[in-house]
Amino acid sequence: MRSWRSAQGLRATGVSVAVLGLLASGCGGDGGGAGAGGKVEIRYSWWGGQERAEMINKTIALFEKKHPDIDVKTDFQDYEAFWKKFNTQASAGNAPDVFQNSVAFLRKYDDKRVLLDLNAQVKAGNLSMDNFRAGLEKAGDVKGKLLGVPVGGNTFALVYNPAEYKKVGVTPAEGWTWDEYDAAIQKISEGGKLAGDSGHGGIMYLYDLVLRQNGKAFFTEDGLGFTEADLKDWWTKSHDRTKAGVLTDPKKAEQAKPTSALSKDLSAGEFTWDNFLVRYTSETKVPLGLAPIPTTDGKRTGQYISSLILSGSARTKHPEEVAQFIDFMVHDPEVGKIMGYDRGVLATTEQFEAYEPVGVSAQIAEYEKKVADNVEPITPHPAGADIAEAAFLRIATDVVLGTTSVDDGVKQFFSEAKTALGS
Repeated sequence: MRSWRSAQGLRATGVSVAVLGLLASGCGGDGGGAGAGGKVEIRYSWWGGQERAEMINKTIALFEKKHPDIDVKTDFQDYEAFWKKFNTQASAGNAPDVFQNSVAFLRKYDDKRVLLDLNAQVKAGNLSMDNFRAGLEKAGDVKGKLLGVPVGGNTFALVYNPAEYKKVGVTPAEGWTWDEYDAAIQKISEGGKLAGDSGHGGIMYLYDLVLRQNGKAFFTEDGLGFTEADLKDWWTKSHDRTKAGVLTDPKKAEQAKPTSALSKDLSAGEFTWDNFLVRYTSETKVPLGLAPIPTTDGKRTGQYISSLILSGSARTKHPEEVAQFIDFMVHDPEVGKIMGYDRGVLATTEQFEAYEPVGVSAQIAEYEKKVADNVEPITPHPAGADIAEAAFLRIATDVVLGTTSVDDGVKQFFSEAKTALGS
C-alpha cells in the first residue's frame, strides 16, 4: 500500500512527499548497463523523503557488499515528480531496472508492457516468494503474472495532535463518527492558533474510504464508482471549511513543503497512510498519534491494507540481478532492521521478526493491530487510475483556492477521469 505521498493527497498509498531532488541522475540505455570495472549496473528509483533515502542507501550498501559484482545507481524524488519522470522514461523504453511501485499502478503498466514478469526468476531460484505475511505474496499478482513484490503493508489513518484534541474534549477512537470529527476540527480552529485539519478535499484515498462507507467506491472495474453529485458535496464542504479557516490555508500548506502542514503546526491533524507517522515525527517535536478513520455509522471505516512493492522493468538487460536485488530487499533481516516501518509493516517474516518496533514504529504496529479486524479487500484500480488521482488533487486544489468553482471543478474532473480511464 502505500507510501510517501504529498500531505494534500497523492500519498499512497500510501504514501506518503515532498523532498529534496535527485541523489543521482539515471543512466541511458534500455534499463541498465555495465558499471565500473565490468560490474553489472542496475538503476533503482523510488519516491520518498530524505530520511527514507538515507535508510535505503544503507540497505544498498549492504547489498553491494554481499553482491560485489553489482553496482546500484540510485534516484529519488517526491511522489508527483517521481511518476512524472517515470512516465517519461517508460515511454522512451528507459524505465529504471527496479523501482518502487504501488498495487494501484500494476494494471496500467502491465497494459503498457513496462513491467517484468518475475515468475521466471522465482522458478530459477533468484527470488523467493515464501514467508510473506497476511497474504501479501499475492499483492503483485495480475492475471498470473508476478509484477511486483511487497516490501510492506499499511493502512489509512488520521495522524493527529493529541494535545489539541484534548483541549476540545475529543478523543479519536474506534467507531467515532464524521460528526464527531467535524465538531472537533471546528472547535480547534476557533482557537485561532491552527486549523483543525490540513485539508483533505484532494485526498483520493480518503474519499474512497468515505464512499466505501456508503456502499460505493472511487473506482470500479470499468471506471468511476460515484456521481457528480457525490463529488460536488465533498468538494463544497472542503471549499467552505477552507474559506472558514477550519482547514489549512492551501497557500500556507504549499509554502510549508516539503514539510507537512501538520508538522509545521499549521493544523491539528492530517489523513494519510499510517507509516507516514515515521516521517511526520521526524519533522516536529510535537507528540503525534494515530486514530482510525471516522465512520458514517459508527462501525464501518472502509479501510484496507495496501502495499508498496518493488517492480522490475520488462526491458532490463539484467533480470537475474534485478530479482536478486528484490529478494535481498524483502527478505534480508538487516534490511528490515534498517527500514523498520518506513514503507509499512514489514512484509516477510524474516524482516518482521528481526525488527523490534519501538517509539513511533510501536505506535504503528499497535494501530494496525487495532484496525486489523475491520479491514476489507482493496478497491481495484483500473489502468489510468494514477492520471485520475493526479487530476483529483490538482482540481481539488483549484477549488479550495477559489480559482475554479465547485461546479466547474466537478465537471472538469469527470471529463479528465473518463478520458484517462477510457470510460
